[in-house]
Amino acid sequence: MHVLQKTQKIVRYQNQHGKIHYGIVEDGMILQLSSSFAELVKKEIKYDGVELKYSDVKILEPVKPSKVVNFGWTYAGHAKETGGEANLVEPFLFLKPLSALIPDKEKIILPPNDLSNQVELEGEVALVIGKRGKNIKEEDALDYVFGCTIFNDVTARDLTKKDPQFTRGKGFDTFGPLGPCIVTGVDPTNLRIVTTLNGRVVQDGNTNEMSLSIPFLISWLSQVMTLEPGDILATGSPSGSCPIKSGDVVVVEVENIGRLCNEVQ
Repeated sequence: MHVLQKTQKIVRYQNQHGKIHYGIVEDGMILQLSSSFAELVKKEIKYDGVELKYSDVKILEPVKPSKVVNFGWTYAGHAKETGGEANLVEPFLFLKPLSALIPDKEKIILPPNDLSNQVELEGEVALVIGKRGKNIKEEDALDYVFGCTIFNDVTARDLTKKDPQFTRGKGFDTFGPLGPCIVTGVDPTNLRIVTTLNGRVVQDGNTNEMSLSIPFLISWLSQVMTLEPGDILATGSPSGSCPIKSGDVVVVEVENIGRLCNEVQ
């Protein structure tokens, strides 16, 4: 039995034999584990002795959550550019269906034009919950975070502007790129987010610019719903959300975590 060090990059992947494992990423290699996610969040890892090149496996979504919770308009600039309310007192909340999730390198599939013709990117930091929590105190909130990953809250903006709630505009299949890894031991309250569209920077923000703090969001949410290990909490997008079209390549990069890259089709 080994104890996770303060910072580890953890991936979930399918190997060449079709088996799904978790692994630790080190210097372009994956140290394969026999541990389950439940064991990982208890800070226990079990190496099985296999090492693989990162490039030789299929990277999957880093976790299979029970729910994907999104916070909207947590950055004043993004709220203003999308017609939302800046500097909210209470969070604006919506859910993504699990069917929206795709991993790094998988394609974002645009809906037909008769359903939506204004799909936009939103690069975000996502929290991965590590233990069950209800009515969490704000001062204890970060203790419930196992690690951080990257999320692209792909949005049919024309639909969110006209629908009374966001489910349709946020919920298309492939509208939730997630990954590529979970990084433990990073401070989610001070992470730079840079999103590029075909190599051009369109978003450049930091979680320290959020109008509602991450500990507050976790605490507030836990009064509404019980948080379970593996749940994804997407913390919102800085300004710069913009339309994407077929053939585009979107890269969301978060310092100390990595790069989430998806082509649009």
